[in-house]
Amino acid sequence: MDRVFIEDLRIETIIGIYDWERTTRQTIALDVEMAFDNTRPAATDRIEDTLNYKAVSKRLIAFVESSQFELVETLAERCAQIIRDEFGVGWLRLKLSKLGAVTGSRAVGVIIERGHLS
Repeated sequence: MDRVFIEDLRIETIIGIYDWERTTRQTIALDVEMAFDNTRPAATDRIEDTLNYKAVSKRLIAFVESSQFELVETLAERCAQIIRDEFGVGWLRLKLSKLGAVTGSRAVGVIIERGHLS
């Protein structure tokens, strides 16, 4: 199965459990792989036939910027639901990194996989 990906999509949001995190925007980074059969768009050369990664990115940016979750697990799950429900993606792998959250590390976070590869 073909995959469409978005790599290192950086978005500022309210995320975290500590008091200071509830008032300070932090940067998260998303890496997303989505199963999609690219044979039709390759044949037609039409954006309408693709899984439009720009549209997916814009939707995720709008959602994440307006969210205020405490847990990265919750934010990752909601992002995956949006991609699957709104863009008809049957399988995806999503990595959500919270940058600079732990001293000495570049990032911490979660990787989730939802659906089945065809």
